[in-house]
Amino acid sequence: MTMSSTVSTSQGFLSPARHGSFESSNALASGSLGQPEMESNGSNEVELISVSWNQDYGCFAAGTSHGFRIYNCEPFKETFRRDLKSGGFKIVEMLFRCNILALVGADANSQYPPNKVLIWDDHQSRCVGEFSFRSEVRSVKLRRDRIVVVLEHKLYVYNFMDLKLLHQIETLRNPRGLCCLSHDSNTFVLACPGLHRGQVRIEHFGLNVMKLINAHDSHIACLTLTMDGLLLATASTRGTLIRIFNTMDGTRLQEVRRGVDRAEIYGIALSRNVQWLAVSSDKATVHIFSLRVRVGGEDSSSCLSPAQGPALLEHNSSSSLDGLISPSTSANPGSSLSFMRGVLPRYFSSEWSFAQFHLPEDAQYIAAFSSQNTVIIVGVNGRCSFDPVHGGQMFQQEYVRFLQTESRPR
Repeated sequence: MTMSSTVSTSQGFLSPARHGSFESSNALASGSLGQPEMESNGSNEVELISVSWNQDYGCFAAGTSHGFRIYNCEPFKETFRRDLKSGGFKIVEMLFRCNILALVGADANSQYPPNKVLIWDDHQSRCVGEFSFRSEVRSVKLRRDRIVVVLEHKLYVYNFMDLKLLHQIETLRNPRGLCCLSHDSNTFVLACPGLHRGQVRIEHFGLNVMKLINAHDSHIACLTLTMDGLLLATASTRGTLIRIFNTMDGTRLQEVRRGVDRAEIYGIALSRNVQWLAVSSDKATVHIFSLRVRVGGEDSSSCLSPAQGPALLEHNSSSSLDGLISPSTSANPGSSLSFMRGVLPRYFSSEWSFAQFHLPEDAQYIAAFSSQNTVIIVGVNGRCSFDPVHGGQMFQQEYVRFLQTESRPR
């Protein structure tokens, strides 16, 4: 299958600025590209199409049938919204808290069809770039120097400043638009499905290293990277096991079990200090797992100089995994028959979740870690806490119906 893309840019494309420009007025300036026509008053009858986190999980974006809205997590507050006459957006991708957003229209959007990516600068209140494709865009991922557009069989990697195409990557059929990026300035790591079932392709662009990891027997359903791209967490369409890998050499570092029955995984999240992993699925439970991964601190990777970053990756990819795996026993509970590992089926040697939170059966949601052993769950719109020593049932601390919230920006 052949794919092609067309890129349009407007003059004066700016580098991402700090967010604060999100408080701009609702009136949109004209530009060289067609501008969305704004509604004077937002409609109360809003349908939620999608939700997605920003890169540090401090904010989330909601694509709605009338446009999109951006929310801050701590404290919870609607930061700004855009309501359009032309329809809504199925993809709203933030870039940390800066002024740049990537938008893809929903099927009912009369101005922006789902095969186009709009690069929106809220500081200038205008479109600064547009990508057009022959097929539907499945997802868009941003980092400060790159834009990645995911189609069903291919990924396109663009330079952020001039929108120049840098790389094209063929994948197995990828209807979920699976792709994740590292976000440390010292390293650029990309993970996406490979060309075979259950395979993940890892690109270390700065090191010119590509690694294929055979992560699961079934198709990949979800994947995520740590901020530095050193660790990868994956789940398959079976949805029973979550696996953690070293992205440099493909070594499997840990395996945890969500359950026995097949489940659709909505999302996987790693805490910033890589001590905890959260899994959300259609089984109406958020599971928290303890990880046996050794790290130097919550922000240890950000303290590296550009010269130290690749050296650390090379060190961690050696045959010795002492730098990655903690010698302590995992806090996750296991079977009382785990001592018979190798004799009984692998189920009996599994690591089970350390803490759990049960949700309404019909809810679809995503989860991410906040501060002080708390998890934010978007979909049921709440914040929960867990006991980092004893685990068990999590406790709800806050509940907000964010689409109906009165905390609109002024």
